[in-house]
Amino acid sequence: MLVERMRPFTSTIFTEISRLAAETGAINLGQGFPDTDGPASLLVDAAANITEYGRNQYPPGPGVPALREAVAEHQRRFHGLTVDPADVVITTGATEAISATLLGLCGPGDEVVTFEPTYDSYAAATALAGATLRTVPLRAPDFTFDDDELAAAFSGRTKVVLVNTPHNPTGAVFTREQLLRIGELAVAHDAVIVTDEVYEHMTFDGAEHVPMASLPGLADRTLTISSAGKTFSVTGWKVGWVHGPPHLVEAPRAVKQFLTFHGGAPLQPAVANALALPDSFYETVTADLTRKRDLLSAGLRAAGFDVLTPRGTYFVVADPRPLGHDDGVELAWKLPELCGVAAVPVSVFCSSESGAAATRPLVRFAFCKRDDVLREATERLAGLRA
Repeated sequence: MLVERMRPFTSTIFTEISRLAAETGAINLGQGFPDTDGPASLLVDAAANITEYGRNQYPPGPGVPALREAVAEHQRRFHGLTVDPADVVITTGATEAISATLLGLCGPGDEVVTFEPTYDSYAAATALAGATLRTVPLRAPDFTFDDDELAAAFSGRTKVVLVNTPHNPTGAVFTREQLLRIGELAVAHDAVIVTDEVYEHMTFDGAEHVPMASLPGLADRTLTISSAGKTFSVTGWKVGWVHGPPHLVEAPRAVKQFLTFHGGAPLQPAVANALALPDSFYETVTADLTRKRDLLSAGLRAAGFDVLTPRGTYFVVADPRPLGHDDGVELAWKLPELCGVAAVPVSVFCSSESGAAATRPLVRFAFCKRDDVLREATERLAGLRA
């Protein structure tokens, strides 16, 4: 009885691979969640809000004022953005922010431009809205896009361009010049820019995260989305946010209240305090992930993979063709049995046949794990060469 537009989305690759990893005892480098908790101060704050301060009932609709103010201050501190806390909406993770935004802005006949491979919720949220997804390929090894292909994706029906940088699953970080080109086309087609910036504090090798709202002339047409889950290693908390000019933020604000209503009451004040942690905390996040990226990448190379070094996120894409495997989907299902490690195929992040074909050999591994877990994974992966 499922409606036709949602039939491609009955399950996710993350659910399936995580189930397989659990069944086989494989190290799960498929789903992107850390295996350590966030900063102690964050956890203590949340516990106190539950047990001491009784913050367990519905929070205010747009979010706890302290968190909305903290998000605004975070944007000023790190990105030089001027954000009115009244224009911040707290959501149940970035995923809800994306869905609420597309549901509030798009309808049948509208088109959403995004980049492929693409995080899987984008296609599902677009389908929920009854809109059509138009994808622009990001091509290996650097996962850059072609300007002509980008321009061809826009039309008179384009309502939204959805930009994820740093980019999941490829690890690409869009340059200022690339973002300016996207912005030019958004202006020319009067499209709203929606940015997913959940990996904003995870860039490597001097790569700079540039919020599109910070670029000339784009703030008034941009909705910016992020969350606490990735930065603070609390992906299960599902505390996200979206902000933008009043005439745009009214869309996710209106829809969000009919999706999950309001939640995370004891967690929101804790996240507000965490956003104010000193620069040293954020620098440690980058340094730790750089080390973990290099550890896993070295292990993958030693096992015989070609590694496409990411400049952001906590994922690394690898090409197993030197090992004789040219189908990433087939390999992902075999890996737990072959060597006791789980990964996800990159092609499942593509909605077009051409995108799936171009990425068919590739697999993605998550390196947001303890060093000892990553070392064990590399030892197991070494068996593939044999």
